[in-house]
Amino acid sequence: QVDPAYTGRVGASEAALFLKKSGLSDIVLGKIWDLADPEGKGYLDKQGFYVALRLVACAQNGHDVNLSSLNLTVPPPKFHDTSSPLLITPPSTETHWAVRVEEKAKFDGIFESLLPVNGLLSGDKVKPVLMNSKLPLDILGRVWDLSDIDKDGHLDKDEFAVAMHLVYRALEKEPVPSLLPPSLIPPSKRKKTPVFPGAVPVLPASPPPKDSLRSTPSHG
Repeated sequence: QVDPAYTGRVGASEAALFLKKSGLSDIVLGKIWDLADPEGKGYLDKQGFYVALRLVACAQNGHDVNLSSLNLTVPPPKFHDTSSPLLITPPSTETHWAVRVEEKAKFDGIFESLLPVNGLLSGDKVKPVLMNSKLPLDILGRVWDLSDIDKDGHLDKDEFAVAMHLVYRALEKEPVPSLLPPSLIPPSKRKKTPVFPGAVPVLPASPPPKDSLRSTPSHG
C-alpha cells in the first residue's frame, strides 16, 4: 500500500504521509524516523518500516519512543485515513474494565461506609483507607493521582474502585503503573471517539450574490 512499486523501500515523503495518519505529533514522528533510518538513508527498507510501525504502536500506547520499546508487547498501530471515510478503522470495541464485578461490589461497600457527599469522597476520607494498606507513601501518592481521573480532588465510586484495585495489586507486589492503562479507566470516564475523526471538512459559506454588494445607483 505504501510501496506501490514493490521496491522494498519506502521513500521519506511516502513514509511521512503514512506515519502522519497515526495522529502522533511531528516531534514524536521525527524521533521514530531517526530510529527507523539510523544511517540517514532517506528511505526505509522493510526492517526500518517494521521498526517505525512498532514505535508508532509504542507511542500510541503511552510508551517512550526508543529502541528498548521494541521488545514491549503492544497492540498494532492505528492509522486513520483522512482522505477516505471508508478506510477509517471503527472505534475499537469497549475495552473490558479490569476491576472485576465481585471486586467492585466489595469496593462499593467500603465507599458507602466512608459516607460520600454527593457521591464523592474527599482526599481526607480516602487517605486513612489508603494508609491502612501500609504501602509506601510514594506508591499511595501515585495510586491517588491515577485514580483521581478527572483531577477534582475527590473520588467517585468508580475512581475509588480504581484506587482500591491498584492498592490490592500493589500488595500482591505488582508495580503501580505510571500511567493508567486503558483497561483500568472506568467505562464512565472513557472519551467517546467519533467514528469519522476529521473526515468531513466544513464547507465554506457561499459568497453573497454580487448584486447585493453594488451600491444602489443614485437617481440624479
